[in-house]
Amino acid sequence: IAQEVSKLLEMKAQLGGEEGKHKFVLKTPKGTRDYGPKQMAIRERVFNAIVTCFKRHGAEVIDTPVFELKETLTGKYGEDSKLIYDLKDQGGELLSLRYDLTFATHLWGRAVPFARYLAMNKITNIKRYHIAKVYRRDNPAMTRGRYREFYQCDFDIAGQFDPMIPDAECLKIVHEILSDLQLGDFLVKVNDRRILDGMFAVCGVPDSKFRTICSSVDKLDKMPWEEVRSEMVGEKGLSPEAADRIGEYVQLHGGLELIERLLQDPRLSQHKLAKEGLGDMKLLFDAGQGCPGVLQISFDLSLARGLDYYTGVIFEAVLLQQEKEHGEEAAGVGSVAGGGRYDGLVGMFDPKGRKVPCVGVSIGIERIFSILEQRVEASEEKIRTTETQVLVASAQKKLLEERLKLISELWDAGIKAELLYKKNPKLLNQLQYCEDTGIPLVAIVGEQELKDGVVKLRVVATREEVSVPRESLVEEIRMRTSPP
Repeated sequence: IAQEVSKLLEMKAQLGGEEGKHKFVLKTPKGTRDYGPKQMAIRERVFNAIVTCFKRHGAEVIDTPVFELKETLTGKYGEDSKLIYDLKDQGGELLSLRYDLTFATHLWGRAVPFARYLAMNKITNIKRYHIAKVYRRDNPAMTRGRYREFYQCDFDIAGQFDPMIPDAECLKIVHEILSDLQLGDFLVKVNDRRILDGMFAVCGVPDSKFRTICSSVDKLDKMPWEEVRSEMVGEKGLSPEAADRIGEYVQLHGGLELIERLLQDPRLSQHKLAKEGLGDMKLLFDAGQGCPGVLQISFDLSLARGLDYYTGVIFEAVLLQQEKEHGEEAAGVGSVAGGGRYDGLVGMFDPKGRKVPCVGVSIGIERIFSILEQRVEASEEKIRTTETQVLVASAQKKLLEERLKLISELWDAGIKAELLYKKNPKLLNQLQYCEDTGIPLVAIVGEQELKDGVVKLRVVATREEVSVPRESLVEEIRMRTSPP
């Protein structure tokens, strides 16, 4: 007895009793969370919509290890390298958890696992998607879908193709997914790194300041131009004249008309890279005309995604608020997808420097989850967390064996079925279970039904009951539960 009392006291101390020196608190690590059945049902709905779209466009699926060699990751992410989780050497290799799959700027970035996979396997042509968890040693903002452990959802086209055809398909995929998920009005902003670089050059930005000025321009979706200009001049040492010239460009957005106007611009038209970028942007808009649904795109010179490996078109999809009073323009409420062209990254991993042109998009899946979760909570929508089609029930006692026989027949036929784990459950409790969980049908066995060789099938929503021959039950359930 004394030994048992001693053990109980020790356990109490460990769990935070008065005798304990440290309070033991059960919680998830910072920047992570648990997902219950309701949250997982929402996530599965989103994943299914996205994967269906990717497959509709002919994509294959790949997977890569959750960790990479540290030397493979080092130096590929610039300032973001400090956000990589390093692992201790326990097997003869220095490893790090993967930072991304393909995209990594903001919610995404363009990247190492896919490029390493292509170079290592000498693949020069593939259309692929990859959905998996990645890890960032970051300051999380969980209410906005920013975590340390989270899913990325990427689609990429690698290979040498005619200009802008794969790029237009990526924009079409973004449109299809966001439309299917019914997230509300959205806008896809597009730009080109060559146009950006040409713009900085003709505006008088020194080569050494291109990237830092680019990061300032990228803040225009969150800050007014006056604040961005102040940062460029006051903090980054850009001349006021150069900043003012940049301001003339980065506040422009539009469509084909703007592209045509910039192709005649006396400064940009003289810059080789900028002219190439504008020419491809015109091709992209022309291709978009042939893809219904890709008309919600805007050529926006303020879009300046940050990583060095983008070489051509860049794009970002933002959700819009509803139009405000007095005819004010709709405002962006957050990025939910982004991507671009990165023709030089694979060559960084290939021993012979062979390049594989690539373009791709990453869906900001965690932000989408957060939006849909908040919407479900606000609407009090009832979410089904199982796919059970029928509950096998009994109306009298001592029929457990018959219920087990019937449910086994249904399982063998591929029907999703359940029963309550009681020998003699009350029929009312069984029907209530269906109401609570959203099960649409109840297959009821009773003494009379067994004699007649039938099963009573009840529709939970309408309480309609029909007697179905046992040999026809599977077909009847399929007919009643198949989509219209």
